[in-house]
Amino acid sequence: MELITCTDLTLGYEGKPVAEHVSFTVSEGDYLCIVGENGSGKSTLVKTLLGLQQPISGKIEKSGALTGGVIGYLPQQTPVQRDFPATVEEIVRSGFLAKSGLRPFYSHAERQRAAEQMERLGIAGLRKRCYRELSGGQQQRVLLARALCATGNLLLLDEPVAGLDPKVTQEMYDLILRLNREDGITIIMVSHDIAAVLAYASHVLHVLHGSAFFGTIGEYRESEIGKLFSAGGVQCLQS
Repeated sequence: MELITCTDLTLGYEGKPVAEHVSFTVSEGDYLCIVGENGSGKSTLVKTLLGLQQPISGKIEKSGALTGGVIGYLPQQTPVQRDFPATVEEIVRSGFLAKSGLRPFYSHAERQRAAEQMERLGIAGLRKRCYRELSGGQQQRVLLARALCATGNLLLLDEPVAGLDPKVTQEMYDLILRLNREDGITIIMVSHDIAAVLAYASHVLHVLHGSAFFGTIGEYRESEIGKLFSAGGVQCLQS
């Protein structure tokens, strides 16, 4: 079942396009990686998918199967966000805020679900720790648990391993893959790591200046743009 369908999008600001002719679908169980060089429109696409801005033209359709129409989002962190003075438990539970309206408290079911997500991601023992005292990898797990509280079936991850050391990077990739393959969570991941894209993705959206490629990982490997970035030892796009 298709969760998101984007048709001939033109993306940009104040009527000035940064990406054009962007068409793709995200179906249940997909692991879609979005790649592209700086300035190609990846960040603009993320904002558009989250409903933070409208496309200049084109159409975005979201299925009713998308839980509450909400996408669980793991953003890139700023130094200020990494220093946020709240407990792990408080940050994870804040994933429910978009659905709680004016209700000034979390329900028993929400508190239970937050506890389950912390257990699921191996951070239950950190629940009373201050977020800013955690390592980078632990902080990413906290934000991932928060995103899972926001929605049960689709995660949008913006450079989820940025700034992490190689060991923690691999642990994060393994965790995301497990969420996708074992738990059935649909993944959209923005990445500059072509090696990881080729290893984990089921589909690729390569955003180019003025156009975009979308297809399965097999189709990407056989495409001209895919061959350019995957052959000859090319592992990363410029970030």
